[in-house]
Amino acid sequence: MKNLLLDGNSLTLEDVAIVASCPLINIRLSPEAERKVEKCRAYVERIIAEKRIVYGLTTGFGKFANINISKKDVDKLQENLIVSHAISVGQPYDITQTRAIMLLRANVLAKGYSGIRASTLKNLIQMINKGVHPIIPRQGSVGASGDLSPLSHLALVLIGKGRAEYQGIIMEGKTAMHKAGLKPLTLSAKEGLALNNGTQVMTGIGTLLLLQSEHLARAADVIAALTIDAMKGTPSAFDPLLHRTRPHSGQITSASNIFKLLKYSKLRESHRHCLYVQDPYSLRCTPQVHGAVRDALDYVRRILEVEINSATDNPLIFPDQDKVISGGNFHGEPVAMAMDTLGMAMSELASVSERRTEQLLNPSLNRDLPPFLAARPGLDSGFMIAQLTAAALVSENKVLAHPACVDSIPTSANQEDHVSMGSISANKAIQIITNVSNVLAIELMIAIQALDCRNLASSPALEIIRTRIRKKVRPLEHDRELSQDLEWIKQWLDSEEITQLIESKVRIK
Repeated sequence: MKNLLLDGNSLTLEDVAIVASCPLINIRLSPEAERKVEKCRAYVERIIAEKRIVYGLTTGFGKFANINISKKDVDKLQENLIVSHAISVGQPYDITQTRAIMLLRANVLAKGYSGIRASTLKNLIQMINKGVHPIIPRQGSVGASGDLSPLSHLALVLIGKGRAEYQGIIMEGKTAMHKAGLKPLTLSAKEGLALNNGTQVMTGIGTLLLLQSEHLARAADVIAALTIDAMKGTPSAFDPLLHRTRPHSGQITSASNIFKLLKYSKLRESHRHCLYVQDPYSLRCTPQVHGAVRDALDYVRRILEVEINSATDNPLIFPDQDKVISGGNFHGEPVAMAMDTLGMAMSELASVSERRTEQLLNPSLNRDLPPFLAARPGLDSGFMIAQLTAAALVSENKVLAHPACVDSIPTSANQEDHVSMGSISANKAIQIITNVSNVLAIELMIAIQALDCRNLASSPALEIIRTRIRKKVRPLEHDRELSQDLEWIKQWLDSEEITQLIESKVRIK
């Protein structure tokens, strides 16, 4: 059982991934955070008692902000907000994604600017601890006033409504809460708004996607090195001396990785003085492309590291200053731009991978390897259609990579007249990165086969990868169904074992 103390300020992206994927974790609210939450709540109670007019506490929402709500209806206002806003549609987020969203929502509330009761926050934390996972449909947020609709589906279960997954079964939210030993809540002033106003859907999804992308970027260097060696490529293009003249951080890292991975290859030594002076761009310029992807991921990481520990609901409450400030921290533009950048960058990782795959298969390009790596060309098609699949995925990514954040549709009678579309950016990136993983798996499968066609061993580090894959996937000696082999390679690639194996021989970044 792992423990995580939530204070609203020190959560890491890696913490989010651990909570998202590990049900055996105990999350607790830090004593200092609990004091802040209680102090803020006391201030909210004072506002209500004094009958002040404050947006979201004693007024309606959005276009109805100019309508005052009587004291007797303040609590009902919060429930109405949640039930009326929970109207997202489409495929729900999976459990891992849902847990990430729930954790980030709890972390925002722990900052002590939202006016929620400590008991309500603790109930949300216990939902995570006990594995009560609200069913949150993916579609229905425009990313300003945050992710209102999907976050409302989260909040529904907290009040005994909606649907949830518990112990592998989808059931009514109230039933799930009771089975987990939790009591549904009646919301009080400001609590509905505190639960559904913010960027935690796009940020939670983005966090998981970034961590997966960072892994795939490292794995892509390994896969590219396999292809380069199988193609009898020259390592001179990865010489550190060259890359110091254009010192982009990602480029230097990628080049260094490939240079080290190719070191001590017997296959490389066999053609040191061959006639191939320059390799095709997809081989030679791998560090420039992979490096640009890495630099983009660094930007995304910086944005998300700030966002996961930020107060993003509205209004925000500052008891020490005796202020309630209605602003726009819920606007998802920073995350929306980051998610669109993530999608575009990762699309390029797949694009250059597919071109390397083509180099391995095309008999006009692949330097005396069999056409399509077929054992009996003509009778066998070899990996011809694997490249076609990669091309299809790359083309799909070209459509999906169009940025969503450049669009805006006014909502709430033009009160919310510019929106970020950040959740759409994040949702697109889910499919993009799934496609990238498949494209890289295709290149990996084919590069291993190409190395099998050579009579000499690759480097010690790369041979570890070949040996591991060959324990599960046998060489293609004649045409057979490849989809199951590809599925295993993709799952293995996603598991991060590829970089763990490499680390036993060569340290890469």
